[in-house]
Amino acid sequence: MKTKFVMTCLVVGTLIGPVVAAAADGDADRSQPKEFVKDSAITTKIKAKLAAEHLNSLGNIHIDTDKNGVVSMTGTARTQAAADQAVAIARQTEHVKSVDSHIVIKADD
Repeated sequence: MKTKFVMTCLVVGTLIGPVVAAAADGDADRSQPKEFVKDSAITTKIKAKLAAEHLNSLGNIHIDTDKNGVVSMTGTARTQAAADQAVAIARQTEHVKSVDSHIVIKADD
């Protein structure tokens, strides 16, 4: 009976060890959960506003927000006006400190 208990503990410890190590080795942003949630909320708000605008001329825009409220926008737009509007929407979002736009204009083929 004791042997089974020891073997069970050994197996469970072997399986859980890597999971605990991986969780402890998370993103730097996640070391401050409050900041991570705030950054994610800003990104989500911007994405929701862009979706609500139904900008068909936006190609594929990726948005990321750092812990200081700096938004980085990358990807493509079909027109300069659409890219400018996307940046304006991001700048008008609450808690955004600045916007770094790396949006490339790429017309449909």
